[in-house]
Amino acid sequence: MNAAIFAEWLRRQGCRVVRTPSSYWCEVSTRVYQAFPYYWQIAPPEDELSHLLHRQHAIALRYSTSVGALYGKVSYHVVCERPYDLSALSRTTRQNVTRGLQYAQVQPIPISRLAAEGWAMRLDTLQRQGRIDAENEAWWRRLCHSAADLPGFEAWGAIHEGELVASCLAFACDDYYTIPYQQSASAHLQYRVNAALFFGVTSQALQRADKKTVFFCLQSLDAPASVDEFKFRMGFAALPVRQRVVFHPWLAPFLAPGSHAILKRWMARYPEKTVLAKAEGMLRFYLEGQRPPESQEWPQELAAHRSGLLPTQ
Repeated sequence: MNAAIFAEWLRRQGCRVVRTPSSYWCEVSTRVYQAFPYYWQIAPPEDELSHLLHRQHAIALRYSTSVGALYGKVSYHVVCERPYDLSALSRTTRQNVTRGLQYAQVQPIPISRLAAEGWAMRLDTLQRQGRIDAENEAWWRRLCHSAADLPGFEAWGAIHEGELVASCLAFACDDYYTIPYQQSASAHLQYRVNAALFFGVTSQALQRADKKTVFFCLQSLDAPASVDEFKFRMGFAALPVRQRVVFHPWLAPFLAPGSHAILKRWMARYPEKTVLAKAEGMLRFYLEGQRPPESQEWPQELAAHRSGLLPTQ
């Protein structure tokens, strides 16, 4: 399976997709492009970025590059590699996984079932995260149905007495197994269904001979650090990268700490506006990414390894 299949999935959803020599790019919001596959670490030359910005009339680009790159905010990818079994987890997490697997059976499900039953869990998850206006049911069904006949896409569910209580959509690409969407029902969280689903899907993916890594997500632009704590408890790790945000040069007069302070005030006034949170995150990543890594604010998950990751003098 390859990135072209993922690109086709995005196109079927109505997303604008662009191919450049270094990567694929998807318009994730108006005139803002994200490089994918998300686990790729790329190093596009400046003229490629400039051409993309001008050709697509883009406002901004975002991509992951190596931790030793010249620009970009020190960041991470949430990943898991072999070996992965219960022995890789803490005692408390093992108990949670065992309890979850006793309560719900983790198994592949038809993508059509994910489309039909998954939205209720998706909406529940968005409410817990305070992102109720970020998605809608029509978008969800289109997302699922677009993947139904494409090779590499899989749906998984945690099922209790016939009811789907947690689920995810996954995609196998190269030697990676990615999980772009995961959701669960709040009424069943006390039975550790998320732990069961994470463990079941990850352990089975890493048993495949052609898969060496499960990729869950990039460090978020706007979510609190606590959003990844569960994944790290489940045995996932923070892979160091630098996330670079590049803005169109016409916006240069507005790319300053003062503008960032204004965005933060607007966020405090309108906390329900996810577009403001994303804009603040993009500008924060840009400003941090212009500074040398030793003067940046590091994610807590990488702070302990700071000395080993900083370039030697």
